[in-house]
Amino acid sequence: MIRRREFIAGLGSAAAWPLAVRAQQQTKPTIGWLDDQPEGRPRDFMEAFRRGLAEIGFLEGRDVTVEYHTTDGHSERLSALAGDLVLQRVAVILTGTTDSALAAKAATGSIPVVFFMGADPVDLGLVASLNRPDGNLTGVAVLGTEIAAKRLELLHKLVAATKSIALLAGPADSAYDRAEARNVQTAALALGLRLLLFNVTTDSEIAAAFATLIEQQADAVLLSGSVPLGSRTDRIISLAAPYTLPTMFVVGRAARAGGLSSYGPVLSESIRQAGVYTGRILKGEKPADLPVQLATRFEFVINLKTARELKLEIPPLVRALADEVIE
Repeated sequence: MIRRREFIAGLGSAAAWPLAVRAQQQTKPTIGWLDDQPEGRPRDFMEAFRRGLAEIGFLEGRDVTVEYHTTDGHSERLSALAGDLVLQRVAVILTGTTDSALAAKAATGSIPVVFFMGADPVDLGLVASLNRPDGNLTGVAVLGTEIAAKRLELLHKLVAATKSIALLAGPADSAYDRAEARNVQTAALALGLRLLLFNVTTDSEIAAAFATLIEQQADAVLLSGSVPLGSRTDRIISLAAPYTLPTMFVVGRAARAGGLSSYGPVLSESIRQAGVYTGRILKGEKPADLPVQLATRFEFVINLKTARELKLEIPPLVRALADEVIE
């Protein structure tokens, strides 16, 4: 038989339990994910970020929540979305593009920001230096604007007779795209190539660019690492195929999908590192004390099946440089 005192004590414990659970839920930190991808990050990128968090002991749902904010390709929404994350007082903001990092910096000087970006964060004023960020931002830079010159050089080696190359870049007002275009133009001048620059964001603009570059007799197409172009790989491949135009993309999945080639960083590895940094900040470390990491893994992919369809003979020395050759 339960004594009255024990019964009352039990009621007190039962009433306190939901309050304790609610308090625990309220103290669970929230990561604000700010991105500018038209269709969100690919699943393998999300999984890589979660792996990085898990290395530090954080599991999404159990230890942290993630508030995903994406513009769905409407870059003009970045400032408002960044401001919303600040109002929510998230513990850390993770930014997935160069422009979203700039928006986060403009929105807050106190909430830690971990960026994953293609441009040089020092040049853009996001950090004081790579070794000593000296502020509330740090992260991982793949320096895609710099390696764009290497991508052009490899495309030139793949198609030795090339004299004119079309660069499909993103919006002219994007910080990343402006920097990348400058580097590619400098590299083209050094190689004695004529560069045709097209700033495109929509399917109709891409189609119009192809009509013009065919008219101007471009020999090959170089793709920017721009956000809007990342989701239009299939469209670009289908437009290039009827004109037997060689293509050079940034990510390996584009070459595997039918493009001639690709050269760029292994993005999933860099995003994993961004997850590690996010976890370390949640543990109490400060962005100013975490040096900006640079991408160290790159891959050069050649699709020989596409090369045969283009009636293109890949020089043996260039083939030997590839990390992956698709037969």
